[in-house]
Amino acid sequence: MANSEQNSEPKYLDGDILIKNGRIITIDSQNRIIENGAVLLKSDIISKIGTTSEMADLNACTVIDAKGGIVMPGLVNTHTHLPMSLFRGFADDISLITWLNDYMFKLEARYIHPETVRCGTLLSCAEMLLSGTTTCCDGYFHEESVAEAVYTSGIRAVLGQGVIDFPAPGVVNPLLNVETATNYARKFKNRYSRITSSIFCHSPYTCSKETLISSKQAAVDAGVLFQIHVAETRSERDHIRQQHLKTVVEYLDSLGILDSSTLMVHAIWVTDADVEIIRQRGSSISHNPESNMKLASGIAPVLDFIRAGIPTGLGTDGSASNNNLDLFIEMDSAAKLHKVHRYDVGVLDVLSVLRMATIEGARAIGLGKITGSLEIGKKADIIILDTHKPHLVPMYNPVSHLVYSATGADVRDVLIDGEIVVKDRKILTLDLDSILVKATEIATHLVI
Repeated sequence: MANSEQNSEPKYLDGDILIKNGRIITIDSQNRIIENGAVLLKSDIISKIGTTSEMADLNACTVIDAKGGIVMPGLVNTHTHLPMSLFRGFADDISLITWLNDYMFKLEARYIHPETVRCGTLLSCAEMLLSGTTTCCDGYFHEESVAEAVYTSGIRAVLGQGVIDFPAPGVVNPLLNVETATNYARKFKNRYSRITSSIFCHSPYTCSKETLISSKQAAVDAGVLFQIHVAETRSERDHIRQQHLKTVVEYLDSLGILDSSTLMVHAIWVTDADVEIIRQRGSSISHNPESNMKLASGIAPVLDFIRAGIPTGLGTDGSASNNNLDLFIEMDSAAKLHKVHRYDVGVLDVLSVLRMATIEGARAIGLGKITGSLEIGKKADIIILDTHKPHLVPMYNPVSHLVYSATGADVRDVLIDGEIVVKDRKILTLDLDSILVKATEIATHLVI
């Protein structure tokens, strides 16, 4: 009887998932690369990292064979406008102000409502998941609908309700913008385990002094990240200087906007003194090179940010101004742009850029302790790349390949919180075909 009971006991499991036979890019403090490595997951947490031979005797419910591919942390997109995937390619090759005033704001007023927001968000999430992004930071309107769609997709996200000083989608009366954002931030702060709420104040030129101050205070009171576009164009810089006799950074600092819970997006037209202010306040930067290039906004002094120790991540911006959400392509652009800008081939080396797309991006949006690197105790946000492809062979330096050769199409599997959300390039959490049909249908009606 005793032997029978003993034999009927379930087999002890060392972990839920074992990923083996991969080249592990940890992005830890030593930037370790483990050849023929393995990662063991217990529930949503990384419990062990080592070589495949070291873990040969471990048991797991599910075994994933990386087949010699790259196993690495999921990418972190620090700035998106998820529903704007519906406007991809609608208005190209025009200045930012014209793009905003004559196209985007008009499109948003006519077509942005909960149903279209949900569809655009799902479309963006599908694109990000298939290209290896496991965490994103969004700022838009109807953010409750964004949050519901993001939750459905399974992606990790910081989601900010937009604030702006004129009628916006979902908030006809601009006097209610801060109140709406505050209510959203509190409601969704802990509603879903993978979603963190935020407040997104559009910019210093679309928000008054009073709106900026009250929005920041609301974010502080709610204990959430405050996002804002900063010094994106030369005209913005000149406008703020003319009105307030300060740089954009100095102006925001004078209002008490900058602290360790502030994410500054773009930050192109800044001075050396501005960089020092940002460093002292502990604020973070989201660098969006492709959107900045496409809109001819300028080149941010990213090297200065990094040298100052300012957390600096990569963002794609929205699909309407990029026009994709592929962070692998963004890494390639970032590395090359700053080399030619500084006339220095050593600027923004591949490891620095890869860290911007992973751990530094996670730090920038306040999630550095839980994601952005493969370390024991961190969340199991992991992607596996298939490297058995002509453009990835031979491979002398895997980090170089990730920045200069790989694209999102090379991502085979994606895990978030230890859950497999993409397997063999198929999304398991979304009905991709129906999303594509719906997005195409919405696009046929877009006119301004």
